[in-house]
Amino acid sequence: MKSNSTKAVPKRWLGLAVLTLPVLLTSMDISILHLAIPAITEDLAPSTGQMLWILDVYGFLLAGLLILMGGLGDRVGRRRLLLIGAVVFGAASVLAAFADSPEWLIAARALMGIGGATLMPSTLSLIRTMFDDPTERSRAIAVWTAALAGGVALGPIIGGVLLQYFPWGSVFLINVPVILLLLAAAPLLIPEYRHATPSPLDPLSVALSFLAILPIVWAVKTGAEELAVTAGMLIAIAVGILAGIVFLRRQGRLTTPLVDVSLFANRRFTGSVLAGALAMFSLVGLTLYLSQHLQLVLDFSPLTAALWMLPITAGIAAAAITTSALAARVGPGPIFGVAAGLAATGMIVVSLTPADGGLAQIIVGAVLAATGISPITTLATDVVVATAPPSQSGSASALAETANELGAAFGIAVLGSLGSLVYRAEVVAELPAGLGGELEQILGSSLGAALGVLNTMPTEMAAPLMELVREAFVEGLAAATLAGGVVLGVLAVLVSLLLRGQRPTGQTE
Repeated sequence: MKSNSTKAVPKRWLGLAVLTLPVLLTSMDISILHLAIPAITEDLAPSTGQMLWILDVYGFLLAGLLILMGGLGDRVGRRRLLLIGAVVFGAASVLAAFADSPEWLIAARALMGIGGATLMPSTLSLIRTMFDDPTERSRAIAVWTAALAGGVALGPIIGGVLLQYFPWGSVFLINVPVILLLLAAAPLLIPEYRHATPSPLDPLSVALSFLAILPIVWAVKTGAEELAVTAGMLIAIAVGILAGIVFLRRQGRLTTPLVDVSLFANRRFTGSVLAGALAMFSLVGLTLYLSQHLQLVLDFSPLTAALWMLPITAGIAAAAITTSALAARVGPGPIFGVAAGLAATGMIVVSLTPADGGLAQIIVGAVLAATGISPITTLATDVVVATAPPSQSGSASALAETANELGAAFGIAVLGSLGSLVYRAEVVAELPAGLGGELEQILGSSLGAALGVLNTMPTEMAAPLMELVREAFVEGLAAATLAGGVVLGVLAVLVSLLLRGQRPTGQTE
């Protein structure tokens, strides 16, 4: 008996290592494109709206399908769904790597989102199945959440190294060997799990969940691209809000809802879900602008930019390692509040970065922000699972995953659109007359597109325009990071109130 037990322990932890692979991939692919934006812009020449969809369609489909795919896993088996998702994700990565148009890349990213949605729900559910001991399960969940946040931070760094030596398609092809390793190891190390009596799915709820999100995202992106508010945008926002209301009301009436809204009656559950979502919102928005600033404003190579982002990853790792020990002493509430305040301070420091230089300031601000965000993302899922009743732990963890992914996707949509809006407004206001409509449109679309054209023009004409578009980009970065800082500041106060009285982790209520 002792020998069998000893052999079972490493297999569990090896299985956990395998389960972190899809978590790292799916979270990394939210941010890995950030450093590839200049190369993609130069090669495919997407519009501002198309670039935002290239960045965002993956995250929105991933988040929108998580709960649906979790129900599907109950029927076909969690491990089987994991392997199916791995095949879809790997094939879509190859399609994205060889895309020759913005539309092709958007479609491939959408398919990657569908594949990612089949990967994510299986991982946390299988961890709960593999780890019976509560202490081991808590440690395993901590590893899972660290992989989720770490993937977002690692994405730009890995992307920078790849882009230094290979075309931009390499940021997708890197997924393939990891997927092959997952396909080979999962059947050997991960047990199958299938629910004996799975609940029926509600297709109308699935449709309403998408209808509540996508029209609003379309309106935000279109407004940033057109610098105007149209009747179509207002109608789209109204449709999204109405669909969201109908969705929530329907969930309250269903015997087996897609989302168990009753969980939000627990203020600590609500606070943890909100904290995780808004932390990811700010982190992804920050990395989106930071990677472009290092390459396009400071003129660093992708590899140099990646190296300058290493302190951010170190800050995330250090904070994640110390978070569990602190939570066991003081409880999650104070950690969430202090961490959100630290992150807000870092975002404000980044927002004050000057257009000329400012390398030390932007790195210090980004490290402060990432170090503050890391404890929030590390603790959020653990607190969610701990505060929900045992019979609802599956629904609770699915909601936490969905909130994190939606937060990341909305971070790109909202903060990306805000930065684009400010950039374009600054460029349009300051461009000299007589440049020509086509050139003005390119210069106002994005910094990457502008520099791509200006690098082909005579230096005496291009130099002042380069200075103009770079200053406009920094203004956009300032607006986006300041908005992220305000969100985190509000979160610091709100989550402290919602999580007041939460006992240190490991203590019973």
